[in-house]
Parts: sequence; structure tokens; C-alpha cells
Amino acid sequence: MPEMHLAEVPLAGTSSLRVLSIIPPMTQLNTPYPSTAYLTGFLRGRGVDAVQEDLALGLVLTLLTPTGLERVQQVAKALPPSQCSPSVQFFLQHVVDYQATIAPVIAFLQGRDSTLCHRIAGRGFLPEGPRFAALEVYGDDQAPDPLAWAFGSLGHHDKARHLATLYLNDLADVLRDAIDPRFEFVRYGESLAASQPSFEPLARALAQAPHLMDTVLQDLTLAAIQKHQPGLVVLSVPFPGAVYGALRIAQTIKAHSPQVPIALGGGYVNTELRQLSEPRLFDFVDFVCLDAGERPLLALLEHVQGMRSAQRLVRTFVRDATSNAVRLMQWQEPDIPFEDVGTPTWDGLPLDRYLSLLDMLNPMHRLWSDGRWNKLTIAQGCYWKKCSFCDVSLDYIGRYETATAQTLVDRIEAIVAETGQTGFHFVDEAAPPKMLKALAQELLRRKLHISWWGNIRFEKSFTPQLAELLAQSGCIALSGGLEVASDRLLALMQKGVSVEQVARVTKGFSEAGILVHAYLMYGFPTQTVQETVDALEYVRQLFENGCIQSGFFHRFTCTVHSPVGLNPAAYGVALEETPFAGFARNDIGFSDPTGVDHGQLGVGLKKAMYNFMHGLGLEEDVRSWFALDAPCPKTRIKRNTIARALAGPRASA
Repeated sequence: MPEMHLAEVPLAGTSSLRVLSIIPPMTQLNTPYPSTAYLTGFLRGRGVDAVQEDLALGLVLTLLTPTGLERVQQVAKALPPSQCSPSVQFFLQHVVDYQATIAPVIAFLQGRDSTLCHRIAGRGFLPEGPRFAALEVYGDDQAPDPLAWAFGSLGHHDKARHLATLYLNDLADVLRDAIDPRFEFVRYGESLAASQPSFEPLARALAQAPHLMDTVLQDLTLAAIQKHQPGLVVLSVPFPGAVYGALRIAQTIKAHSPQVPIALGGGYVNTELRQLSEPRLFDFVDFVCLDAGERPLLALLEHVQGMRSAQRLVRTFVRDATSNAVRLMQWQEPDIPFEDVGTPTWDGLPLDRYLSLLDMLNPMHRLWSDGRWNKLTIAQGCYWKKCSFCDVSLDYIGRYETATAQTLVDRIEAIVAETGQTGFHFVDEAAPPKMLKALAQELLRRKLHISWWGNIRFEKSFTPQLAELLAQSGCIALSGGLEVASDRLLALMQKGVSVEQVARVTKGFSEAGILVHAYLMYGFPTQTVQETVDALEYVRQLFENGCIQSGFFHRFTCTVHSPVGLNPAAYGVALEETPFAGFARNDIGFSDPTGVDHGQLGVGLKKAMYNFMHGLGLEEDVRSWFALDAPCPKTRIKRNTIARALAGPRASA
């Protein structure tokens, strides 16, 4: 390979090189996204001076202040009346009330003023904008409280957090309608990056004059650079909705500190930029790293310090300064074993400033936004790695490694000691039953009391006895994929479970006091209307029999890295390729010969699920949830199918 000619990067001495890892807007507001914590802990374990910043949280907390809202007001007032949405109009009419209440509400959601819950729950404290309209479902002043079904007469704190979250969502709508139409709290400019074959939409957005949110993010970026004086900046981008913010951060660093090299990585990069050939991305960043970041980052540190050539970078895209071509450097070095990646650290992140929101009343989804959870991985990758809808060809799923239970509990103890918090979200693709059993036994042996939840496969290894052991170790909730709730389609997607098996496993968890959430899918290749109706009947029975307490239907999406995307003919579909222009590639359209209108079916599925979770409609014929153009077929599933499965022989340990 000919010698590469990279843009000149000043080299830092080993003793002075500091790595700054940044979480860009937008990710979660209730807890830090864990990637920077993992990288910072790993680097510190290798003797590297590593620090981290969460600029997603910083952006929101800067805007949601009396001063920040005053700046928003100035922008909103300048809009022509025809461009003022109902959210903006309400904000301008009640801006004084918003400025008076924003600081107390933020303090309440940060857990610093719990007594405010009584005033918020009383519905007389907050300005109630368009987001609150959904609560007024009765239209009768004498009607019972529309939130009573969710919170009862004593749940003031949860009710107040839900109302405060609606209040913040009203303000998010104002930021979207008055400043940037691409803004949302959990994603920002997602359409600019998600499966976007061309960099052009991002390039146009980044070339525009900065608006208020850009300006705030610039100030936060410059403050972080001034504070830490890094020799390398790492931007971790987990989702498409964090790409725009990451590149605005990079743009600011390039303009003010061009000598600081910048690396881009994370889940989005690992999934969507694997065929990257767009040189314009390198106007913003110097390196783009793929897959597990530890080994590429160590190689990159040596390169930045003049100890390694560009040719010996690991899974890293660079741009040749002479030819302008993008090249992937793939020097072969073994990855860092999962056992040796070290303990993540949240040191440097403002753990007391995250917002405990209550957005969705779905009991499992609320865990995602309610409270600050220490995120930890039990194993690298997925031990099953066969599901045809999943990106099993990618490293983050296909490479499976574990650590010992002793190592994992050592990490848990260190994290509890650092953060003072005992709640853990295990963020595995599917936590392996053997490791969960060993982990539970080790937690109990050490008498270490934590609360934890995570994602699993509903396989037969999870016996009632194991469910009880997990509950004793602190397990409060588990989620898993039932997907299409059809044995034919479960076999086609190589899920490795049956509906009746899922029923028995989930019932065991429920009886152990563990909340169970089922991920459900519709629109899988060759799925018929009949199979969709039958799937909903299975789901109805699972709720009716107390197997699951929570669920969510999402529409199947074909990705280029999944078995369906790699071999569509085997699943009876044809791909609808979009011309690739050198940037992102992931979701891909397909044509299904069944011709089913899955969008129309999805409306009924989601409505039914919402009601089932609240114990409503469980006696009704499932056909009543669908409003189809053609007659809806009667389910073929007997109404006692799940009950009979549960009455059969139960597995033992």
C-alpha cells in the first residue's frame, strides 16, 4: 500500500495528551449514555488522562432557564404571525409564567425539591400548553381526574413528574417550531443522517448560519475545550439523532482549535457508515472508527503521538490529503477481551443534574426515562445471533464474549461506590441465562443489594426457579422479543422460541414479581392479515393470563446487515435499492408479494396494546381493534390456548 498523506496534525507528548470524550445532542436526559463512561474508564485503566462531557444535557439545561427562555422568546417574537404554531403562540402568551416556573420544575425533576410535587399535581402551578390537551379527555369539569387510573389518589409524585414532563415537551415543541424544525429531546436532526445515502443534507444544514441552539452548543463546546485542553476529542454518536449535534461540535472545534484532532465513533457509525467514501465528512472530523472502540482508540493515540503510521490504524477511516480519497485502515490487531475492558466511570459527569422524566405511562418504557440508571454490559454481543431481522453480521452482535461473574460484580461494586446509586440497566443485546444465574449467585453471596433490569431471550433456560433467583438478586423488570407472535414466522426469523414457550417463561417471571415487557413486531416478510389478527389474540391472552404487563408493537424494518437484507429471496421479498452516494446505508425498502397494508393494521395493534396494558378490552374480540377496508378475518387461535399451555408441565431447574 502506498504511503498515505494525511492532513498535518501536531503531535502531543505522551504525558500531556488528554482525551476528551463527548456525548453530543441528543440522547437521554435522565442518565448519561454509557459509551463515554466505558471509554473513559478503559483509557484511565491504561494510564491515559481521559475526561468526558455530556453536551446533550448541557444544551437542554442552558436553554431551560429563565435567561434561556428569554432568548427563545426573542427569537419567537420575530416570527411572522403566520409561522407561529399553537405551541409558540401559547408560549409567548405565558412566557412570564414559564420563566417563573422553569427553575423550580428543573429542580423537582432533578430530585432537589420533591415537595413541589403537590403544587404541580394540583394542576394550578404550571402553564399548560397544547401537550396537556390529551389529558382533557372527559370535557366535564365534574368528571373524575383523567390521570387517576394511572396514579390513584396517593401517586402525587409520579403524577407531578408526568405533568412536568408534558410541560417540558411543550417547551421542546417551541424550540422545534420557533428555532429548528429538526429538534426533539431524544433525537436531533435524525432525518439528516438516518439511512441517508448522501452527505448533502447534513452539509447544507451545517453550512447555514447558526441559530440559537447552535450558538448555545458552540459556547458549551468552547467552554469544554478551554476547561480540558484535550489532545484528542472523541465524539460518540449512538443514534442518527446525535449526528447533527456531533458535527456542529466538531465544526466549532475546527474553527477555534484546528490543531485538536477529532475522532468519530459509536453505534451509528458502526451500523450506517461502514461503506463510507464521502470526503466532506473529514472537513469536520479527522478519523472515523468502527466497532468496539478500545483497540482503534489505542492505535489512534499512538498515531497522534507519532508512534504509529496511518497504515497501522485499526478499523479507522481517514482522508488522503493528496487524493481526497477516503480509505479504511484495517491493521490487524486483536480486540481487547471483554474481561479486560475495565470498569466504566461517570467521573466528570454531573450525575445530580439529570432529569427524571415520566413521559410514557407504559410501565417498561418509563424505566428508560425515569431515574438515573448505571448502564452496564454483562456480555459483548449476542450468544444467539441467528434472528433474521437483526444485524447479526455486525461486530456488536456477532462477536460474543463474556467476563466472569466475579469480574462483573467487582465492576458493579466499583460503580456503586463511585455514584452512590444502586440501580443498573444491563444493556446487552440479550443477556445470557448462564451469566445471569452466575451473576445473581455472586450478588447474593456478597450480599450486594442492587436493583436491575435488562433484555433477554424468552428461552426455556429461564425456569421458574431461575426467575425466582434473579428476583432475589434484585431483578425488577425484563424485556424480550416475542416479535410476531406466530410460530410460522418465529421459525422463519429463526427466533428459537415458540409462543407457548414464551408464555411459560414470562409467567414464571411474573410470578416471581418481575415486570415483563414484550417487544412485538408486525409487517415481517410474508406476514398476512390473518397472522396479524392471530398474533394480537396471542398477545391478548398473554395479558389476560398475567404473563406480561407491558408491550410495544413496532413495524419491521429491513436493514442491509440482517439476514433478510443479505438474502431477501429466502424470505420471499425483493429489495428496493436506493442509489448510494458514499454516506450512510442501513434501512432499506422491500416489496412483499402479500401486498398487506401493515400501516393500517399497525393503528389497531397499537390501540389494542394501549388498552391491554390498562386492563381494558381483554374480553373483546380482537377484530374490534381493526378498522380495515375489507372484512377482518376471525382469529384461528382458541381463546384458552395460553391458559392450556400454562396448565401443562412446567420446566424445572
